[in-house]
Amino acid sequence: MTLTTPPRPLDVEALFPGLAAHRATATRLHPRPGRPTVRDSHVGGPLLWPAGEPWPECEEPHPHAGPLLAVAQLHTRDIPDLAAGPDGCDLLQLLWCPFDLHGPTGHGMHVRLTWRRSAEVGEVSAPRPGPERVGFEGYVPRPCVLHPERVVEYPYIELLAGELGERVEKWEDAQEEAADDDGADGMDADPPDRGARDGDGSGDGRRTAPPTYQGDLSVAPGWKAGGHAVWNVTGPGSTDCRGCGRAMRLLLTVDSYEWRSDSASWRPLPADPAADADRPTGVAVGNYGRLNVFACPHDPAHPHRFSVQ
Repeated sequence: MTLTTPPRPLDVEALFPGLAAHRATATRLHPRPGRPTVRDSHVGGPLLWPAGEPWPECEEPHPHAGPLLAVAQLHTRDIPDLAAGPDGCDLLQLLWCPFDLHGPTGHGMHVRLTWRRSAEVGEVSAPRPGPERVGFEGYVPRPCVLHPERVVEYPYIELLAGELGERVEKWEDAQEEAADDDGADGMDADPPDRGARDGDGSGDGRRTAPPTYQGDLSVAPGWKAGGHAVWNVTGPGSTDCRGCGRAMRLLLTVDSYEWRSDSASWRPLPADPAADADRPTGVAVGNYGRLNVFACPHDPAHPHRFSVQ
């Protein structure tokens, strides 16, 4: 299967030439239910975990602490925008605790990233059984194969500074006013860029309102490697490396949705008619948002940083 993002509704660089300096590529992963093997890049499948290497457990004290849950593994060979790990590692494995019982608030996530050289893994550990108990079903991904696709992105609107930022915001306001003048926003009833746990953010795949920078022209929704981060919950935050102080780059985005009602133009083709096509992995991060993972481009061995949006 080949999944393709439809062309953007307009050429944003022709409209705002200054954006060319901020252009970046990202690889949309397009996970879809399947039967991945231990050697594949995937979401929710068996990990290429060396036999004899202890399986990681949650290190934070809470009543349900136990083995971490395998979420995804990604080979750099399959994903052009996945930066290599420390010492040339080519395989990234993502695990997390299936309970929201961490951090200073007692409601945060506990995420672990493991980098390794895939060629050095000999005998592979048997697949881990599913957890007997989880705090929320959204922490348990459906097994999915990936269909990577490279796309072009531009920064989150609040990160555009100076005259360029002012011009984009003025244009964005005009687009939203035009939609209001039409008597409807042209989208489904879900709040922009946000879902509710008893609903979905898919819409019907059609967007009749004028295109917007935020929804249609800047940051692609869904699971992806590289590109730009969205900051819709907290506003732009610091991503400076705690090891060296340098600015970190977005490594990976884990998204609850493949697209939302305000970003339906990103819905890949061919369209899947299934009611839950917008949530192929079944994963839910926070209030059905996304997890951004940042890495230090100077030294990939430095600790990663995380942001839930």
